[in-house]
Amino acid sequence: MAITRCRFPDNLWLYNLLKMDRRAFIKVGSLAGGSLLTASTVTFGAFTGHDQDKTTFRLNYAPHFGMFQNSAGRDLTDQLQFMADSGFRSMEDNGMKNRSVEDQEKIAAKMKALNMIMGVFVAHKIYWKEPNLAGGKQDYRDEFLKQIQESVEVAKRVNANWMTVVPGHVDLRIEMGYQTAYVVESLKQASAILEPHGLVMVLEPLNFQDHPGLFLTKAAQAYAICKAVNSPSCKILFDIYHQQITEGNLIPNIDLAWDEIAYFQIGDNPGRDEPGTGEINYKSVFKHIYNKGYNDILGMEHGNSIEGKEGEMAVIEAYRRADDF
Repeated sequence: MAITRCRFPDNLWLYNLLKMDRRAFIKVGSLAGGSLLTASTVTFGAFTGHDQDKTTFRLNYAPHFGMFQNSAGRDLTDQLQFMADSGFRSMEDNGMKNRSVEDQEKIAAKMKALNMIMGVFVAHKIYWKEPNLAGGKQDYRDEFLKQIQESVEVAKRVNANWMTVVPGHVDLRIEMGYQTAYVVESLKQASAILEPHGLVMVLEPLNFQDHPGLFLTKAAQAYAICKAVNSPSCKILFDIYHQQITEGNLIPNIDLAWDEIAYFQIGDNPGRDEPGTGEINYKSVFKHIYNKGYNDILGMEHGNSIEGKEGEMAVIEAYRRADDF
């Protein structure tokens, strides 16, 4: 498949302006308790479809480093160039916080030159096998809040709006209601750190199969927590792969949680590879998300089903097919 240079819409400046306005709204708290996704709904949808440019996508999918390494090489800026040339307008990097300041600045400069948007990075240490926030202990909360503060500086450096938060493992010695209260209080304090900067932590429910024993597993649970925190800086990361395993019923759950969803991630099931390799009807899911006016990022947090350059081309083609609605 021939790869042509992505030509961004002439009015991308308007999209960036709208994004900036949305962040301004966040700073003053005018969207508290409501959706972060409505500020540029109608306008963005009017100029990002296939009619404008055959090399771009209707929705804003974000690859990660390593996904196209065989085609682009190991250099991170070359990988960004390949993503942009392939029609992708964003990139996410879970490990961004652990990169050197020099690399963060280099990545940010290249993304700015390519008019690319930074997606999520993981904001803090995740406790996979022991309680932290759910246990209510002050030392764990202090550690979490310190790491959130550090992540503010990372977000500024790489021009990120969102950061991923996973509350950690359940505490089997404490009733779930108390655990929920402890988590909500930690997230309220984290929101107070993020709000002045217009930044958003997105809570990611994870499935019981890959990550047994975690506190946060379902969309409804994340929704209730966000309502309790009541901050524009605390929203949901709806990972379609995880939610398919945990509870399915994807489109109705997306609708029910809609006003608290600020970010999506993608992966087919089984296998956690690109759309079309499993059971999820991604064309229908993407069409539904698009028709609801979503204009933020959908992170491609999955593997490639085929190795090498052939597999990387297959990923791009899979998104072309799923995005063709």
